[in-house]
Amino acid sequence: MRYPPHILEEIRNRLPASDVVGRRVKLKKAGREWRGLSPFNAEKTPSFYVNDQKQFYHCFSSGKHGDIFSFLIETEGLSFPEAVERLAGEAGVSLPAPSADTREMETKRRGAIEVMELATAWFEERLASPAGAAGRAYLDRRELGPEIRSRFRLGYAPADRYGLRDHLAAKDVDKALMGELGLLVTGEDIAVPYDRFRDRIIFPIADVRGRVIAFGGRAMQADAKAKYLNSPETPLFHKGQVLYNLNQARKAAHDRGTLISVEGYIDAIAMTLAGYPNTVAQLGTALTEEQLALMWRHADEPILCFDGDGAGQRAANRTLDVALPMLEPGRSLRFAMLPEGQDPDDLLRSGGAAAIDKVVEAAKPLVEVLWSRAVETGSTDTPERRAGLAKTLRGLISGIRDETVRSYYRDEIEERLRGLSPRSAPQQRGAYQPGGRQNTYLRKPRPGDPPPSPRLTAGPSAGLARSNGFSGSGSSREAMIVASLLVHPELLGLEAEDLAALDLEDPDAVALRSLLLDRAADAADPDVAVVENRLARAGLEAASARLAARVRPGDRWALDPHADLVKLEDALRQAVILHRKAGALNSELRQAERALVEEETEANFAWLCDVKERLAVIAGAETEADLQDTNDSTVS
Repeated sequence: MRYPPHILEEIRNRLPASDVVGRRVKLKKAGREWRGLSPFNAEKTPSFYVNDQKQFYHCFSSGKHGDIFSFLIETEGLSFPEAVERLAGEAGVSLPAPSADTREMETKRRGAIEVMELATAWFEERLASPAGAAGRAYLDRRELGPEIRSRFRLGYAPADRYGLRDHLAAKDVDKALMGELGLLVTGEDIAVPYDRFRDRIIFPIADVRGRVIAFGGRAMQADAKAKYLNSPETPLFHKGQVLYNLNQARKAAHDRGTLISVEGYIDAIAMTLAGYPNTVAQLGTALTEEQLALMWRHADEPILCFDGDGAGQRAANRTLDVALPMLEPGRSLRFAMLPEGQDPDDLLRSGGAAAIDKVVEAAKPLVEVLWSRAVETGSTDTPERRAGLAKTLRGLISGIRDETVRSYYRDEIEERLRGLSPRSAPQQRGAYQPGGRQNTYLRKPRPGDPPPSPRLTAGPSAGLARSNGFSGSGSSREAMIVASLLVHPELLGLEAEDLAALDLEDPDAVALRSLLLDRAADAADPDVAVVENRLARAGLEAASARLAARVRPGDRWALDPHADLVKLEDALRQAVILHRKAGALNSELRQAERALVEEETEANFAWLCDVKERLAVIAGAETEADLQDTNDSTVS
């Protein structure tokens, strides 16, 4: 065998199938999969699907399916070795030089997996034996009963220095291999190698296929030098490339559409007990790029849970710095901070599953964490300090490798920075106030201040989110986008993809969009007369008239058949961006309102105010545009 299976598996782990296939096939997100037109057959309706979790593609029109290697073989005519060598180069995986030793190396690896399985079974037996009584008592106190012990294959390593060594030696396992796998402590200054794990609860660490490749051990003695001890780096185990419990969590992550990450073994088990089987752990280390890439293979927006103490905050900041350059369209993170002094296991035992639910539901988007970290590190009450904040944030954003994501982050941060300007907030002092409004709830109370109430509405009125342009069937922005394309179908080739992805609420807009997208899929060039004929045949002429009537006066120029197409294309792009932003903000507003109802905290109130102020900025921009258009008309 020229390429051992573990090498091929590592290449697959590092290269999502959608990335490899997406270079040849234009893919669009379809639920938890990707969809596109078949590269094997000519078709108008997409029947080709890619699943990153399974690292698999399937073409319903041709019946062809396979992994990233077979895709290159099928589409580019490469041989299997050529496909492996190309993808290995892209993934940064070193291939073994072809030699007679390759089969021997793979045999040795299989033997190592078998040895780790023997060790796992022995640890399990020790926990169930009289020698494991103290270990069982400890797990019972943590409410980790027999079912959980069996599910996670928990074990116990006795205090005996040579227990595992002698057990494996009796099964003809070489001591050198035991040392290579990290089961024994060896070294030039150690005359007799001894068991690495002694008097510890054992947590087996498995690869994505469920094969044990390492162990974590929790000390039973309070005075142990290391409370937790992991296997060292071995031929099987590279700590920065593995997530604890991923082998069990990945199906739940696929079913639920999200993945949760915590910091330790027991935390992951506690989250499972709380109803979150889609939880993994980072093995007690700072999250690495490899681990993030692994998470994104199973969820577009994983939720990272951190302890609510200083160490947890520092870990969150480190993760933010690692993740920011790696962001891609549709791929981000959410951050959930636990109450100070509690980890998921503590919280589950003190507050039950409902307490865990609150933490997960209150997870904040990455951009919120980035902004909060920046503004909390110092004052912004002088131009120089605001300039320093701007420089810091712009520097961080410039590190985002994806151009599209970088552009959106730049727009978001610049909008927030403008909110810090005294011109936007004449009375603002101290902490960041979105949109520049004074908010006594966010600063220290002063003598004479009335007691703050989180239930008081701050910022825009509660009806803002339901007003024209934000949601509801009367959205003038939806009307402008769809109605202008009905008049100018020649722009469909440029706008069809964005139009298909928009969340529309107006029934007329939804029906007319379907007609436009059907037209865009035709091979013939778009034509106004054809669109009008289709409107008549579909009985949508009245819907088209109603939609045109909802377009704001300032946007009516877009319905002129002789409108400047360059100007219209730019206006449509801006409207689409604004519509997406407003939709995301309204969704976030509902989350913030629910969070405040459930728990009236300063953080939740600040979140609600922030979202409302950002909605107000959009409403203000559109109102200002309308006034400008009115003034221009008056002047002319």
